[in-house]
Amino acid sequence: MGQGIFISLWLLGSAWLHAALCATPIDPCAAIAGKKWVLPVEARACLSATPLNPEIKANILEAVNKTLAFHTSVNYQIRAPPPFDQDVKEDLKADLARISLQNYYSDFAFHLDLYHSFKRVNDGHCGVYNYCYDSVYVTYLPIPLVLLTNEEGTQSVYIAPEAHKVAFAEFESDIQFWEDALPGKLKGKLSSLSGAKVLLINGMDPFVAVDSNALVTGGYQSFATRQNAYHRGPDRWEYVMGNFAQQVHPLIDSVSLLIQRANSSSTNEIVLPYRSRFGSASKNFTDLASFWENNCRATNKTNGHNLYSTDFSPSEERDSISFFQQQAPPNPREARQHAMNVILDGMPMSNIALPEELQPKAPFLNESYSVAQFYLLNDNITGVLALGSFSAENFTEFGIRLLSGLQELKTRGATRLVVDVSNNGGDQIIGPKYTTEPQAGLDTTVRAGPLAQLIVDKIAQGGDPDDLLYYNPTQWNNASHMPFSERKQWFAPTSKIINGHEDAFSSRTGMPAFQVESTRNGTVQTSRRRYRVEWKMWKLLFVIQCENMLMLQVVYSVLTSGEQITMSKRDGVKTVVVGGKRAMPQQYCGTVGGQSTGFSTIDTEIKVRGAPPHFAFSSYCPDHLEVDRIEGPRACTA
Repeated sequence: MGQGIFISLWLLGSAWLHAALCATPIDPCAAIAGKKWVLPVEARACLSATPLNPEIKANILEAVNKTLAFHTSVNYQIRAPPPFDQDVKEDLKADLARISLQNYYSDFAFHLDLYHSFKRVNDGHCGVYNYCYDSVYVTYLPIPLVLLTNEEGTQSVYIAPEAHKVAFAEFESDIQFWEDALPGKLKGKLSSLSGAKVLLINGMDPFVAVDSNALVTGGYQSFATRQNAYHRGPDRWEYVMGNFAQQVHPLIDSVSLLIQRANSSSTNEIVLPYRSRFGSASKNFTDLASFWENNCRATNKTNGHNLYSTDFSPSEERDSISFFQQQAPPNPREARQHAMNVILDGMPMSNIALPEELQPKAPFLNESYSVAQFYLLNDNITGVLALGSFSAENFTEFGIRLLSGLQELKTRGATRLVVDVSNNGGDQIIGPKYTTEPQAGLDTTVRAGPLAQLIVDKIAQGGDPDDLLYYNPTQWNNASHMPFSERKQWFAPTSKIINGHEDAFSSRTGMPAFQVESTRNGTVQTSRRRYRVEWKMWKLLFVIQCENMLMLQVVYSVLTSGEQITMSKRDGVKTVVVGGKRAMPQQYCGTVGGQSTGFSTIDTEIKVRGAPPHFAFSSYCPDHLEVDRIEGPRACTA
């Protein structure tokens, strides 16, 4: 009898197993299609459902390998000089070689390895980004973290006091999900978590936990966005939730917290689930096939363009990487005319409004424009320039307003100026030297790899008659800020050994030869405009959010063109760094790189006019990208 039951159960189990194996596989993307909010595990299942195509893997690695020399100096990053040698020590070429040999269970797993490898460089200009996966589902907690210091001077991690107000404004009725997830008597009392001291995160010291999280999340700074922040956007003040509460990928399902709520002596242990929201740039889908087709296929912006083609439209010129740039996108034509230095992030720019009570109370001056807001404090001698970016939609108007705003502050009696560049994403490089005449901070050299040399050769042969390409010598001046006398002379490469590897660089370059277009009375005027700023009239204070090495360099290269020490000694400029862990030493340095650009920009350079048909497919040049994956490290300055 017992044996008969066993046989019957075995037969029943065999029939179920056969039915399961023969049934149509469940489509994890179809299961979440059309939903605004899903669980991270559900989003992860959809993103992981596509097996890695060997041809696509080879295509991506070819494009990254063959254009990497345009974007970043990998030889420097193998080991940065002290005191940064323990923070920057990533061999990207070795990473790419390892990845090429490794097997992955999905296309998503392959991308994550690339993404995290580039993140380990600890530079906000260096990354590989993908519309197919990065921020397609943004994953949230309603409790951004912040570092606060009590009256005794002890610094600790807290849930931001404004957390519930920000979360309710952003998520509205959807916040009920987290209200219901709280345990016991805390259920429905999410607001009581605001201002709570965090004692443990997943059983670890909170500083250890948030630092570990910052190593793998999508922040454009190496460690700063562990906490919340603010930012002056082009239209309003915006709130940044930080990498703990807002993540690029749906990789974490929940977090365990031991907290001590405000005005309470007892502690609470809670497990709060993450939740994933369909991204603002993500394209709707109904199943796995349409998800891939709508979000992962290459578009007309993924690859470059022949600027001389009759089929080319200026509307196509905006680089697909602009979605990941942490600044208001400038006009595409102006973007090509001006040197740019833009921080990138797997997360798009914040669209969460800063709570009104946290915004400046003083009225802004009429001269304020876009990301540049001018204020005069109540003492009538302290002016404030809140500068959220070094670019705006109209570069010329931006420059005029900056000058007029400073002049207006002076007219009103201001003798002190606070320049707040907290969470400034960078962009156009122009700033004052000791002569008080702004000029671009690009007194540097250009990486001169084999493909770059081929492009310059074609341009010298007449391949860019309208001077549109970045590698055209008309875009550059020599170290004396004068035009190069010969079209090829500017790029004569010299070799240099860096960390045991040979690298090639151009002749020394100076101020780029960009031009500014402005409209007066309906007439377009073109000039090399210089805006004169008498910095000696101010007592200057720069306020910097605690970010990575790059942002500190941007402030000085943009605002002082490398004259940081001189301005400090001669003009009394002071710098205040806010945020970050107390007693952590702040190091100041330059960066190996400059402009932020993507694969499509370099691909446009490769399509130089007059190049033979095989030029773009030579042993040096990559084929077109077959998916909407964009390489976004730095461009061609070193």
